[in-house]
Amino acid sequence: MTRAFAAGERVLLIDSKARRYLVTLAVGGEFHSHHGFVPHDDVIGSPEGTVLRSTKGAEYRTLRPTLEDFVVEMPRGAQVIYPKDLAPICMLADIGPGVRVFETGVGSGALSMAMLRWGADIVGYETRLDFANKARKNVASFLGDEALDRFRVEIADSYEGIADADVGDGFDRVVLDLPEPWRVVPHAERALRPGGILVAYTPSITQAVQVRESFDRRWMDSRTMEVLHRGWYVNPPAVRPDHRMVAHTAFLTVSRFAP
Repeated sequence: MTRAFAAGERVLLIDSKARRYLVTLAVGGEFHSHHGFVPHDDVIGSPEGTVLRSTKGAEYRTLRPTLEDFVVEMPRGAQVIYPKDLAPICMLADIGPGVRVFETGVGSGALSMAMLRWGADIVGYETRLDFANKARKNVASFLGDEALDRFRVEIADSYEGIADADVGDGFDRVVLDLPEPWRVVPHAERALRPGGILVAYTPSITQAVQVRESFDRRWMDSRTMEVLHRGWYVNPPAVRPDHRMVAHTAFLTVSRFAP
């Protein structure tokens, strides 16, 4: 059964040139562009997929945003990890329901949302209060307030350690997105359970090398990779790779801890 849009919900408006606009619906609100405006009340109560016209005749199709849409368009403080890396990180870290994750460098919460969507329970460290608040707000905005029950963000510096109270029986996963992740590896060794997995996201190869050099013989199956994203232009009879591609964003380093 198709569920109609409601006030307070987010809607993705897509115009005739495939430009995308993420809008939070409010009774009496309006979406404005140089093509006129669309009253929010025209969206509220309508089913997904409805085509609406602005006051100047521009057409917009309404859709509910996916996580990918939200990550790209959401409010942010810190630079986010983009979708091409989010899914591989979740796969490399073997994220699933009930998996207990220590995440440091929470930023705007893009990776947190992906892992929470996959069912993880997260303890996050962030040094900036504004970033931590933005991450919590983004998580609640897209996943709902109930997701915050599995997302605890503390204002703390992971370079200084991971508090004993957070360790318990050991985290299943440690995910690092900060400038010097190798400085967290010794703390991860005390926080991870045997067989646990560490994933580090690093923009430069020199950072990735330093992470790898921080692993001793207790770390196994270490790998470093990058994910390249190339789209294709498909409009038969013309079929070819896109002229532009999303190539390097960061290196992903993964390893398993076996003390």
